[in-house]
Amino acid sequence: VQLQASGGGLVQAGESLRLSCRVPRIILSEFRAYTWGWYRQAPGKEREPVAFVTSSGTTNYEDSVKGRFTITKENSRKMVYLQMNDLKPEDTGVYYCYAKRLSTHDWGQGTQVTVSS
Repeated sequence: VQLQASGGGLVQAGESLRLSCRVPRIILSEFRAYTWGWYRQAPGKEREPVAFVTSSGTTNYEDSVKGRFTITKENSRKMVYLQMNDLKPEDTGVYYCYAKRLSTHDWGQGTQVTVSS
């Protein structure tokens, strides 16, 4: 599937950002069937999972973002969001929208998040 991420930017520590992932070319029934998520990649590090929401609405978070980040999806608009609060410098990186169904995995282009101290 095609994934279009947006919403990154430069913020100071403690501020918030909301990332959006648009999935333009998918029918609603397929959108509902996918697991959606966000990965991030910091400079010099491997890409790591951040948050996921399953087809049933169950969410999972990487330990360092629990209580600060919230992943949601809006089925009717075929959108996935990542609300990031209380951002820290270690949250800096390129954030990628992610889609999984059965054995198929897709990543969109990234959006840069930079958190200054």
